[in-house]
Amino acid sequence: MGSLVWMALAAIHLWAPRPVESDRSVLTVYAAASLTEAFRDLSHALEQSRPGLAVRFNFAGSQQLAFQIEQGAPADVFASADQRWMDDVKEKGLVDKDALVFARNRLVVILPRTNPARIARLEGLARRGIKIVMAAEAVPAGKYGREVLRKLASADGFPPEYDQRVLGNVVSQEENVKSIVSKVQLGEADAGFVYRSDVTPSLSRYVRVLEIADEYNVIACYPIATLKPAKNPEAARAFISLVLSEQGQRVLERHGLLPLQTSRVKS
Repeated sequence: MGSLVWMALAAIHLWAPRPVESDRSVLTVYAAASLTEAFRDLSHALEQSRPGLAVRFNFAGSQQLAFQIEQGAPADVFASADQRWMDDVKEKGLVDKDALVFARNRLVVILPRTNPARIARLEGLARRGIKIVMAAEAVPAGKYGREVLRKLASADGFPPEYDQRVLGNVVSQEENVKSIVSKVQLGEADAGFVYRSDVTPSLSRYVRVLEIADEYNVIACYPIATLKPAKNPEAARAFISLVLSEQGQRVLERHGLLPLQTSRVKS
């Protein structure tokens, strides 16, 4: 008899209506993969200040996020790693207001900690047989990486056609920087171009870093905007305000991004 009662109670529980999250209880943020750690920290702060709010993220390459948004994905906020993909979404009429630049980033080259290819300087990336991973050209990090190579090709001490020789060593073109980090960390590649913010304290134990001098580097500017039709525009505005606040800028800086005074992006 007891087992029958237990089964009945279980059936009631199984078919009982589940509480449904309202649009105003969830904030959906689509953000470049290089923002993963910083934005997760910021989401905890927002959730603590707004009991009942849950922040949901989709982290990926900016080009992937833009495509998903244009296909109707239900996002409230879009944070891109470059202006190109924000403009693309805006041209489709999906940006509520002008985007704001909230942070900057720069590129570095990472090597496995064991450095099996014995790369000591950036010039070594052009050596035949080196296995390099980069982001695809449509990915912001891929575009920036190719700009860096073009600059280095004319720098003193670098071999002729340096950029073409390095690109000839690329064995994989990834859709986001986190994939590059993973392949280098696992020793599947000898070197990879990533953002400075990707070299987290936990990753530092597994990789070495080759810095790129400022005169040859590219500063990536990150714009953020509320989308339309956002299901939770009020929470979207609150998240963007947090990102732009002194508190938010400190969090971004702690995660390796370069904070930036709020400035309006040209339409």
